Amino acid sequence: MSDYGTPPPPPPPPPPPAGGPQQPGYGPAPSGTQLATWLQRVFAYLIDYSLVILFVIGVIVFMPKTVTTNVNGVISVSQSSGNLGLVFLLYLIILAIWGYNRWYLGGKGQSLGKKTLNLVLVAEATGQPIGTAKAFLRDVAHILDGICMIGYLFPLWDAKRQTFADKIMTTLVPLKV
Repeated sequence: MSDYGTPPPPPPPPPPPAGGPQQPGYGPAPSGTQLATWLQRVFAYLIDYSLVILFVIGVIVFMPKTVTTNVNGVISVSQSSGNLGLVFLLYLIILAIWGYNRWYLGGKGQSLGKKTLNLVLVAEATGQPIGTAKAFLRDVAHILDGICMIGYLFPLWDAKRQTFADKIMTTLVPLKV
């Protein structure tokens, strides 16, 4: 008999993804994804750093200071002892808060502020959280945003509502669904 009319064998199953199982994510950002507004991003930033500000004020208060006074042409210099131990502890707390926010932001896609406002930081291509190292690099890229503040204002008119750092790292900040 001939093989005429016999259906071809089914194709083999696709190979498993390289690197093991993938982290469940939010999927690629479809064109209809609602992106965070500029105001939402600003409020998330303020929430992230509102706790840090309290400790920075503590550092300013307890840091040793040099005071120069000029009374009737007599200049006197005095130095307060401050409290270096407390200042060191406050710096450690600030570092811990910042580190937690970066770890959480990188690993989960949400800092405390983003979590409060139901926002998420994802890679534009995959819709997955970007990871701790890329979150750190994005923070470094924010230096460009700070130049004349233009980069931070860019989401006001950008179609994807991205800062310069978001464009460099190809990240988006959509609302979490």
